[in-house]
Amino acid sequence: MIAVTKLVKRFGLKTVLRGLDFEVQEGEFVALLGPNGAGKTTFLRILASLSQPTLGEVRIAGYRLPSQASAVRHNLGVVSHLPLLYGDLTAEENLRFYGRLYGVQELSQRIDEVLELVGLSSRRRDLVRTFSRGMQQRLAIGRAILHDPNVLLFDEPHTGLDQDACDMLDRLLRKVAGQGRTVVMTSHDLARVEDLASRFDVLSRGVISASANRSKLGKSNLLDFYRQALAG
Repeated sequence: MIAVTKLVKRFGLKTVLRGLDFEVQEGEFVALLGPNGAGKTTFLRILASLSQPTLGEVRIAGYRLPSQASAVRHNLGVVSHLPLLYGDLTAEENLRFYGRLYGVQELSQRIDEVLELVGLSSRRRDLVRTFSRGMQQRLAIGRAILHDPNVLLFDEPHTGLDQDACDMLDRLLRKVAGQGRTVVMTSHDLARVEDLASRFDVLSRGVISASANRSKLGKSNLLDFYRQALAG
């Protein structure tokens, strides 16, 4: 579903990604871990077609970036630090706006389904600027899955949420991932992603320095694996 080969990203004289290889199979939930400044957000922006690689090849759902970015975007749902919602529109109006952009068929029915999935049916006619941060994140996920994409990209989705909102978001992530979508999520919260992801990749010094499936971590916990990956 996602295939990245020898990816390089430079900003002027600074090289952030240094020949990175990365592959995700359909239906996998990959947690992308790494210290601040490792390039996680930069990498996700390239996958989301928001930034172009300096060198290397990126393919998502069989389409190549950046030359087939339009086709890739129809297969992607993206949730970043910013919810990308319009505060002076209601939840329903936001989804209708994005649904029209993507040409979603039977849009009214799909909006009903998505609002039910993210638990916002009762707030569908409320302005988004009245929503808590957690509710905005739920609606942002609704926006991301509205066009039924194959791949979801989450960049630190728990940032700024309180404990209750984080728990609610986790339940929603499990539900969305359980529908067979491919998920890549960056996070600093090892304890939280340990129960969410099926695979853990560590981005360090511009490359994936280690990768492990949850079932193959053995007696090591995720924190031990992470520390060893950064030390290696």
